Amino acid sequence: MRQTLTPAGERYLLDPAITFLNHGSFGACPEPVFAEWQAWQRRLEREPVLLLGREINDLLAAAREGLAGFLRAPADDLVFVPNATHGVNIVARALARRLGPGDEVLLTDHEYGACERAWRFLAREVGFSIVTGETPLPLVDEDGWIDAFWAGVTPRTKVIFASHISSPTALTFPVAKLCARAREAGITTLIDGAHAPGQLDLDLGAVGADYYTGNCHKWLCAPKGSAFLYARPEAQDPLEPLVVSWGWESESPGPSRFQDLYGWTGTADPSAYLSVPAAIRFQGENDWPKAREACRALLGDASELIASLTGLEQLSSEAGGFWTQMRAFELPPGDPQGLQRLLWERYAIEVPVMAWRGKRLLRISIQVHNAREDVDRLVDAFRELVQSGFISLENHFE
Repeated sequence: MRQTLTPAGERYLLDPAITFLNHGSFGACPEPVFAEWQAWQRRLEREPVLLLGREINDLLAAAREGLAGFLRAPADDLVFVPNATHGVNIVARALARRLGPGDEVLLTDHEYGACERAWRFLAREVGFSIVTGETPLPLVDEDGWIDAFWAGVTPRTKVIFASHISSPTALTFPVAKLCARAREAGITTLIDGAHAPGQLDLDLGAVGADYYTGNCHKWLCAPKGSAFLYARPEAQDPLEPLVVSWGWESESPGPSRFQDLYGWTGTADPSAYLSVPAAIRFQGENDWPKAREACRALLGDASELIASLTGLEQLSSEAGGFWTQMRAFELPPGDPQGLQRLLWERYAIEVPVMAWRGKRLLRISIQVHNAREDVDRLVDAFRELVQSGFISLENHFE
């Protein structure tokens, strides 16, 4: 019988016929949180005007308070957004209004494609320049990474944009040290924490970013479409709404302009936001620090098995805290989409294979709903594909 990493893993609604090693893409919602989500939706449909017209401000404030405690940040400095990409766009568009020709925005070379495109779009519209800081691999030393990335800083650098955990490479970067150095240099920081909440023990005050956006629907296991944007009080003034609604020039102002601008932007289903406290509660009731340790241990075993098959170097050292529940592995060159499709169609394995900086990467996510047999099934599939010649260790793809 399949045994999940912890008893909490039995509470997920995933199809047992699928080997699901892609929690990092959209997350997965456990049954108690899903039930809470449905309860909010039913309450909304039972009396929409009551919930959206009279109760919504207090309900969202209570949900923000729960999230604020989890993130160690003041609730009034948080707003809900549908996803981290939305949060990045809010900040990037506002900051771009203050940039011009000659100004520079420094990005890492590990950024999520949608967010990188947002910056490129704005650079084309406004005229500032994008500079990409390189990350020497394998990643073995925090200070070494910061020094290498900081080589891209010039007197024209106005904004630094970096992922807390990179989407393509799954590397965890020392963003607190980076933000501290940027603050000393007078450079604004925006951190994309899409994969961090629930996978890392977050303290946004300690991170020290001017702006931080993260998803609740990935590793925190809240319903899809729940995320947050954090802004330090001193950094809130430049922000402008993506959608102008009642909060702009509000006749009944809330606790801050930040809340007014993003608390209500028009009719939408707030059920995912209101369910975030249930996700936090679920993880608290199931000893999530211990659960993460179990996930990391299984991912460590997967690392050894994949590396023994490919003979290729890891993207980071085993030590140093550069990965937790998600890790990317370099594969021999070839067609990423073809391999991902084959793993799905032939073996019912859901795992992403992607192209990144001339490399083909396999990214494995381990959550409490996984079992040792999930990793074994993936490794057996790779071994079979190597033996059949579909994956060539002589650096060609057939």
